[in-house]
Amino acid sequence: MNGSALHQTAADCAEELPGAQLEYPFGPDWEVYKVRGKVFMLMTEVPGRPVVILKADPAEAHALREQYSHITPGYHMNKKHWITLESGEGVDKKLIEELVTDSYLLVVARLPRAERPVDPHTYGTGTRAAREHGR
Repeated sequence: MNGSALHQTAADCAEELPGAQLEYPFGPDWEVYKVRGKVFMLMTEVPGRPVVILKADPAEAHALREQYSHITPGYHMNKKHWITLESGEGVDKKLIEELVTDSYLLVVARLPRAERPVDPHTYGTGTRAAREHGR
């Protein structure tokens, strides 16, 4: 998958998530997806390479970085809680959709219950994190 397909796949997935909104708070080169005002995904290019920056559980983030050479610590973000995804071998539509959805659910789970657009424990039960946690 090339960089433009990476961005398009991630954007398509994010736009289908309940309550997700696209903003440009850092200018036209940074697409920032938020849910209830909280960031769950950023897309930009770093030295000409399209990247997607996502929130991740710290243990999951470490495992992903070990497994995929195209997943690195979060660019300009907390390296423990964010990952950067680039296009490359092993990066496919399913992985991108799982990582975007998992990032969204991590952010939703931290929102006050009354503000959550979905129940993070039941929404997206087809994601990798949900399967690993027996949901």
